[in-house]
Amino acid sequence: MLMSGEDYRESLRRYSPRVFVNGDRVESVADDPRLAPGIAAVGVNYDFALDDRYRHLMTAEYRANGATVNRMLHIDEEPQDLLSKLEATRLVCRESGCAQRYLTHDAMNAIHQATYQVDAATNGDYHQRFLAYIDQVHADDLTLGVAMTDGKGDRSLRPSDQPNADSYVHIKSRRKDGIVIRGAKAIITGAPYMHELLVMPCRNMTEGDADFAVCCAVPIDAKNLTIVARPAGRPGEKAAKFGAKYGQSTGVAIFDDVFVPWDRVFLAGEWQHSQFLTSTYATHHRHTCIGARAGFGDLLIGAGVLMIEANGLDPDRAPHLRNDLVELIKIVEGFYACGVAASVYGFKDPSGVFQPDGVFANVGKLLMATQIYDMHRLAHDVSGGLIVTLPGPDEDHNPETKGDLMSMLQTRSDIPHDYRMEVSRLMEDLTASNTAGWYSVISLHGGGSPEAMKREIYRYYPLEERAALAERLLDRGILAESGRPTRKSQPGRCCPVGCQVPETPQLSAPKTESLDSDPPLRAVE
Repeated sequence: MLMSGEDYRESLRRYSPRVFVNGDRVESVADDPRLAPGIAAVGVNYDFALDDRYRHLMTAEYRANGATVNRMLHIDEEPQDLLSKLEATRLVCRESGCAQRYLTHDAMNAIHQATYQVDAATNGDYHQRFLAYIDQVHADDLTLGVAMTDGKGDRSLRPSDQPNADSYVHIKSRRKDGIVIRGAKAIITGAPYMHELLVMPCRNMTEGDADFAVCCAVPIDAKNLTIVARPAGRPGEKAAKFGAKYGQSTGVAIFDDVFVPWDRVFLAGEWQHSQFLTSTYATHHRHTCIGARAGFGDLLIGAGVLMIEANGLDPDRAPHLRNDLVELIKIVEGFYACGVAASVYGFKDPSGVFQPDGVFANVGKLLMATQIYDMHRLAHDVSGGLIVTLPGPDEDHNPETKGDLMSMLQTRSDIPHDYRMEVSRLMEDLTASNTAGWYSVISLHGGGSPEAMKREIYRYYPLEERAALAERLLDRGILAESGRPTRKSQPGRCCPVGCQVPETPQLSAPKTESLDSDPPLRAVE
């Protein structure tokens, strides 16, 4: 089943979550105006999947059973799936700023891989449970929130050493029919208007942290679950030309002894596999974030062009403005190209999931995270100071000031004053409002901090092979006399994806075709 955006909004009425926004208890998530921009943004994912112009990109065939599913619920099987996911994310985010549902995709793929790995090591049944859960998600076209980041407490201490154990979500007790979890998860994208939450560990664990190594699915209205959230975007603000329509709420989830039945538990104490789940999700998510912020970059580029024209200028005749636009394009398409490379040079996981290349995915996300401020600066440069000095929209209808403003702030006679004001406020909302600040911070820290990405780049990159390359060029006599310190080798990391560059994948091959080395995703047995 594929829902529309309106179907999605109506589906939220089937749930009765305990949600607080700005200190108020929310009676109906679907009807609260403070959450409407977030619901509208997620709705774009649904509507575009039903739009004939985008259906080929926004839907996919789930090979395990042949079902047509939303791209944001698909399990990637080949490079084309990663490229399509990247393009689909860019598409929905250029419309909504942040379409949010792509986190569902990233978590589903990572849990698919992790449960397969756990079962291979323990002969368990987590993977079969998750495959059954995937079928349910597909059947109901659900949107899942990712509850990954813990409160963390004293960050110098491990989870099991915290004076307050509830700073990390953990298994409080195990029962015959399931587990009881307790603790807090922070920074949950779209928390109030998700159908369910996927609880995941946020770091590697030791044996003493086993109770904190938990992954499970929890309905948003589960008993003893409370969501404390912020409004989505800038609802109701006249000057918010973008944020009043689309936005994102984030929330803290408080699990106060929440029961989870075993069929919804996908990791329960197998601490050895916590890091694999966390890092795999991070790779998928950073790859997807590249597409998301490229979509936002498309918005900035378009708004920049409109702003230049609204100011009565022509970038073809103003080299400094043209150069700013080219610089903005270079940044956006530069980090997006890393996403494309990560798609092409990814690899097939033993579970059947095609995973993005770790180096390219992290480099692209790092470029985006650190250049978001340059993107805003360039947008400001092409816009001029009017975007933050313009009187508020109420003055547009004030009979005592409107006439003077229209005449004195006029540029060319063929550019309506009202149009210039509207474009200016759009640019302000995108780059110089609290919405803009949110985009900056979420771009920097979303999916992990820049430091986390640097660690992953260092871990994945074939440094040993590069050192061996340089070593071969040295004089052999010098090497014989001095030798070289022994370093830990990196098996299989001698080029982007292995010991030789792979052939260019046949990205347009029909999905019915497969190679012997590409096993089909396992169906529920």
